[in-house]
Amino acid sequence: MAKTKQIGFFRRLRRWLIRLTLLWLVVTLMGVLSLRWFNPPTTAFMLQRAYGDAHPATELRHQWRDLAAINPALAMSVIAAEDQKFADHWGFDVAAIQQVLEDRQAGKSMRGASTISQQLSKNLFLWPGRSWLRKGLEVYFTAAIESLLPKRRILELYLNLVEFGDGIYGAEAAAQSIFGVSATALTAQQSALLAARLPAPKTYAINPPSAYMQQRARWIQQQIKQLGSEAYLDQL
Repeated sequence: MAKTKQIGFFRRLRRWLIRLTLLWLVVTLMGVLSLRWFNPPTTAFMLQRAYGDAHPATELRHQWRDLAAINPALAMSVIAAEDQKFADHWGFDVAAIQQVLEDRQAGKSMRGASTISQQLSKNLFLWPGRSWLRKGLEVYFTAAIESLLPKRRILELYLNLVEFGDGIYGAEAAAQSIFGVSATALTAQQSALLAARLPAPKTYAINPPSAYMQQRARWIQQQIKQLGSEAYLDQL
């Protein structure tokens, strides 16, 4: 009798776990799909920046701009700096990931291999860290974003939500706060400097830029030419 009750308990538990898993999948996938039309007012990273204890409190600056109102030079600068295979991959740069693994085995310094889609998934839904749970969720949300959203929408979301400076999120807030212009009026040089800052937006100064940042911006502009300049965006 006791064994029968135990079996019944585990069966009920399994059914509830399956139901909860299906519910979570439906909710999260519908949430990602809604991003086709809905401009998110905030992200998980913004909320952690505003209410977390890891950084001093600061006023967050963020103002949404449609992709058409952001200078294409910034879009190309971000692609050149962060994810040159953005138009072609399905969310993950397999070659870059393989290179990171080889560098790790060789004891070389680590470099990032995250695509724009991966970074968007982290910013929107996750938290900083390197746990296996967070990495698994990143893979899930990245696959969902790539499956349910067009590339141009992914780029538009990223340009509006990525942190360009301490508490400065999105192209419009960055353009106004750092250069005193709108996102549509950014120059090619300003756009390259903003993209160069993305690996560590709280660390790299760009007003005025250091010698390293100037060099990095020149490299980004060279990469844009090699990618075909703004014609690259027609592939998206």
